Amino acid sequence: ILFLILIIFEYHHHNITMASGGAFFRRLLVVIKQTAFEEYSQLKLRGQAPKALRWKRLESRYLSHTQCVENLLAILKANNIAFSCVNRVELDRQHLADVDLVVAVGGDGTVLSAAHFLDHGTIPLLGINSDPMSDEDKIVKKKKSDERRSHGALCAVTAANMQTAVPQILFGGGKLATRARIQCIVKSTFSETRLVPALNDLLIANPSPAAVSRFRMGWLREVDLDVKGGLRDGGGSGLTSARAHSSLTDPQLLPRKNQDGTVTRFGGIPFDAENSLNVWSSGMWVSTATGSSAAMAAAGGKQMDIYSSDLQYLIREHMIENVPNKDEVRNLDKGMLKNDQHLHLRWSSQKGRIFIDGSHLMHNLELGDEILIDAKAPPLALYSRID
Repeated sequence: ILFLILIIFEYHHHNITMASGGAFFRRLLVVIKQTAFEEYSQLKLRGQAPKALRWKRLESRYLSHTQCVENLLAILKANNIAFSCVNRVELDRQHLADVDLVVAVGGDGTVLSAAHFLDHGTIPLLGINSDPMSDEDKIVKKKKSDERRSHGALCAVTAANMQTAVPQILFGGGKLATRARIQCIVKSTFSETRLVPALNDLLIANPSPAAVSRFRMGWLREVDLDVKGGLRDGGGSGLTSARAHSSLTDPQLLPRKNQDGTVTRFGGIPFDAENSLNVWSSGMWVSTATGSSAAMAAAGGKQMDIYSSDLQYLIREHMIENVPNKDEVRNLDKGMLKNDQHLHLRWSSQKGRIFIDGSHLMHNLELGDEILIDAKAPPLALYSRID
């Protein structure tokens, strides 16, 4: 159980420095996952561990993970690579100083956590799946397969091939490409918050899964206030005064371009919200091409080419009642967001929450908050598997 603590103490605090030996990277940061076995062992000491845990299975996965970490560090030392280590839950921006490659050892969740700190996109990221599914594991066997292993979709290397794959990458090989990420800006009454870029997806919903998520959805168009027209600076409501109180039964729900819209601002730039409609639903998914094969696909979305710069959105369980144009509104349940488009939401429920790449990172919403979503976040340089 003390393995991770000892690793971090030895390599992070002593800061091993070795000659680069011609390697492509000068200094690495190794981000190490904390396994479920370690987490539940701590709970067990306090008498809080669940009774139904399968300790042998958890310990087996823990041993596989620690062996992978040991093997990786041995490879780095054998190739005279300078590196430091940090626990995934302790990762901070200060650990990125003078680092030119981040290696995430664990699974997709560890890769996503590390990516949130690489918001400028200038440091490449390599994911290593420390406990991959074998070919035998992929064959469904009742009571024998462990479906909770990471799929490793974001990992270019696995524990099985790292002895050859890691040195190749260290000396300039491998497949490094950029992945589009989601930019999300939340504007409240007195503040504007730019969230960390999302590599997979955003889930925007009421904190309670049983509650209705109400919001107004539209597309933003940058406007020039010096040009005469019907637009007026409304201080950020992003809605027309005539349509701000429309409901699902209002004929004005028909998506159409605003003729006398008010202006909303993000980063001081004025925008007009167009083709907006009120939505009562279970929330909304927004995904990148990278995340389109995960929750978005399970919800009924479209799987995209992973190198596409477009985004995709999908309204969850859209409640459409007493609307004369049900088919037309239903056609807006899901769609693509091109890399030059901006999606706009005005939150109409008392509470809301934005989940970023899963459940660990979130941002709370209040009634009246406005959200801008687009693909303008700096792309992430991520190593991909060579098929």
